[in-house]
Amino acid sequence: VYRFIRKFWRLYTDENNEFSFSDEPATKEELKSLHKLIKKEEDDIERISFNTVVSAFMICVNELTDLKCNKRQILEPLVIMISPYAPHLAEELWHQMGHNDSVVMQKFPEFIESYIVENNFTYPVSINGKKRFDLELPINLAPAEIEKIAVTTPEAVKWIADKSVKKVIVVPKKIINIVVG
Repeated sequence: VYRFIRKFWRLYTDENNEFSFSDEPATKEELKSLHKLIKKEEDDIERISFNTVVSAFMICVNELTDLKCNKRQILEPLVIMISPYAPHLAEELWHQMGHNDSVVMQKFPEFIESYIVENNFTYPVSINGKKRFDLELPINLAPAEIEKIAVTTPEAVKWIADKSVKKVIVVPKKIINIVVG
């Protein structure tokens, strides 16, 4: 727990251990990470499953650390959300962020589903049953379009070379398999 609390605290400080927050807008990835946590916490509190929320916090903190997030738009709701689990930590961070009232008086952040909706899917592309590369495509493409794009990508052309494509199997949101002979 100590290591997690230290890592959580480091989200709010810079390399000199001084509190530092940015007022610039959050990125899509940062918002996605926060709103996945909001959804998880709402659901698990209703089910009285508190230990899984702590796990979700750890995942979110790791994602935000990797994104080097120091944006107020993300960090303020995060403090509000951790306050039931670490009230002393939350109060200190809330006051360091420049607030004079108590964090426990704040409204719980609202979950916005549009932030966690995926627009693209990364397909593993197999040629004769062996995965050769990944291909990121929009989710709403039809299988015929996916097939056409997959066969014409430079990576596929390299593996197909002078062979003929016998069959292309597309399983939407799963895999693309190109059979050559």
